[in-house]
Order: sequence, then structure tokens, then C-alpha cells
Amino acid sequence: MEERTVKEIKETAVFFVISIILVFALHSGLKIALHTDAPLVIVVSGSMEPVFYRGDVVLLKGVNPEEIKIGDVVVYERPYTKYPIIHRVRKIKEYNGKLCFVTWGDNNPFPDFYPTKNGMIDCIPQDAIKAKALVVFPKIGYIPMIIKEKLGLA
Repeated sequence: MEERTVKEIKETAVFFVISIILVFALHSGLKIALHTDAPLVIVVSGSMEPVFYRGDVVLLKGVNPEEIKIGDVVVYERPYTKYPIIHRVRKIKEYNGKLCFVTWGDNNPFPDFYPTKNGMIDCIPQDAIKAKALVVFPKIGYIPMIIKEKLGLA
């Protein structure tokens, strides 16, 4: 009986190590293939309902600003916010000679604003755009999101 327990522990440890290696390899492969540092993000707010809900996981692809079209869902980073924001592009204009994207969540009543050294602007500068949404995997990130929140990591 004792020999069997040792064998089960070894098999479990090997499975655990192989699983970690596979997850790391998949994540690294996605980063390279999709040209983005964060190929998967968990939706943490309801701002994009009913398209994305809290706990959905979105697969992202790095994108050149010139490739972004009205209607695309993009991820951008805004100063002083903890998480990247994922919202829909509603209009494209120019700010300081570069592309600037008017975005807001499908469930939000008004456009996003972006802080600059000259004050707030009503569009997201092209340099803040990190990726474009490709596919949503409903609810598979809900449990990790809740665990992070309970542990104070979110």
C-alpha cells in the first residue's frame, strides 16, 4: 500500500510539472504568434455587456493602429488604471498628428476619456492601443478572477 502511495505522488508531481510546462509553452507560443505580450485577458467589468461578461476570457492579437476599424474591439492601457480596458472603437480621428480612437463600452452611456499632460482628451491615442479582440471564451476566467479578488490580488 505504501509503495502505491509513493507511486501516485510521483505520477501526480510529474503530471503537475508537465501541465505547468504546457501552459507556459502555450502562452509563450500565443504571445509570439499573436504579436502581443498579453494574448489572453479576463474581462473584469460589465462595460461590454452583452458582448463580454465578467469572467469571459478574450483572445487578443497585436495590431498596427492603421489596421483598426470602426466597430473593432480594442484593448488599451490608460494611466492610473490597474487593468487594461477593452472597449469598442466608435470613431477614428487625429490628435497631435497621430490616430486617436473614440471608444466606449457597449454598456456605457458615454465615450472614454484619456489623460494627457495637457488635460483630458476624448479619444485614445494610438500609442495606448495594445491589441484587438479576436475570440471570446465565455466564463472560463470567472473562477481565477474571483480567487484573485478574494486574495486581494485583483
